[in-house]
Amino acid sequence: MQIREYQIHISDSAITDLNARLRATRWPVVFDEATWADGASLAAIRNLVHYWIHAFNWRAEERRLNRLPQFLLNVDGIEIHFVHRKGVGPTPIPLLLTHGWPGSFVEMERILPLLADPGAHGGSCVDAFDVVVPSLPGFGFSGRPKISAMSSKEVAVLWRKLMRELGYERFATQGGDIGAGVSMWLARLFPENILGAHLNYIPGSFRPHVADENLPISADENSFLERASRFSAEEGAYAAIQSTKPQTLAFSLSDSPVGLAAWIAEKFQSWTDRSDVSEYGVPIDVLLTNISLYWFSESIAASLRLYKGNRLNPLVFEAGERVDVPLGVAAFPRELPMPPRSWVERVFPVTQWVEMPAGGHFAALEQPELLAEEIRRFFRPFRTEFRPET
Repeated sequence: MQIREYQIHISDSAITDLNARLRATRWPVVFDEATWADGASLAAIRNLVHYWIHAFNWRAEERRLNRLPQFLLNVDGIEIHFVHRKGVGPTPIPLLLTHGWPGSFVEMERILPLLADPGAHGGSCVDAFDVVVPSLPGFGFSGRPKISAMSSKEVAVLWRKLMRELGYERFATQGGDIGAGVSMWLARLFPENILGAHLNYIPGSFRPHVADENLPISADENSFLERASRFSAEEGAYAAIQSTKPQTLAFSLSDSPVGLAAWIAEKFQSWTDRSDVSEYGVPIDVLLTNISLYWFSESIAASLRLYKGNRLNPLVFEAGERVDVPLGVAAFPRELPMPPRSWVERVFPVTQWVEMPAGGHFAALEQPELLAEEIRRFFRPFRTEFRPET
């Protein structure tokens, strides 16, 4: 299979069409323009769209993204877009970083140099990684899946093949959101290939076997299950529709850039630690680059279907099933409901669990330095074991 270099270039006509659609928006009539309580704030989305039309510069963002070493590779009939940056150090460990929804490979832009070239960013070159950041199938510039509801399990199979094609038989894996589920599946399916898995989220579908009289559910675990249930009832409408009727939602999000922006921006506003950044949780240009990527690549419809795939193929473990791959967790304070360590230790050997001081669901974007240091620290013990393929 041939690896090809890739550069982003969105046509002038696509940019013109986007601006025309933005200017022609028919705004909804709402009860309270400022509130986020009922979903995306009308005032905030108006401001976002005004900036999108009058100040946002896609071409500048495109040029910046094209400084990343991007490639395409056909894996099992799906064209996979990925960033591959070689580490600057004596023995870089191959590290697979997987983004989630509603993110993209853009999530990893700030953390990538900290991991690939730590010596240039206040760290030690000994901690360098060869970093691979693929776009999930159906996301960004990756091709669409050949099945109607691909799950994180199938993505894990593709990622192992991708890494083998890049010459990495054994590698480390890291992710949050969907990327966390993919990382867990990699460890479960291919323990001989995975050095360790580091996560900044535990997927909601992760379920250890709990019908064990010798290991009853603890008070902390019960509290987590109650919090997760409340989140599902109060904040989980997006997941319910994406995991059951993704095609219905796709009509509106594929046709209206403002609808798409509202759907995505509301998640960034809700899931981030907004103490020192914009109302949207991340810098406005970063948010609009991510939204524009979904729009120009026409990928929102395919991206929604991963939720259906994961509902049909959840991370449920059998009685007595253990995964022997070491696991590390960075738990950020504004994250979605996270289980206690004991819940994860029912399946995985958790060797590092750190309660982080700041940050939310999009940790690589919000707190790249904090997350990078935890990733480096977790994988340091493996450097004496890792031997590059010869």
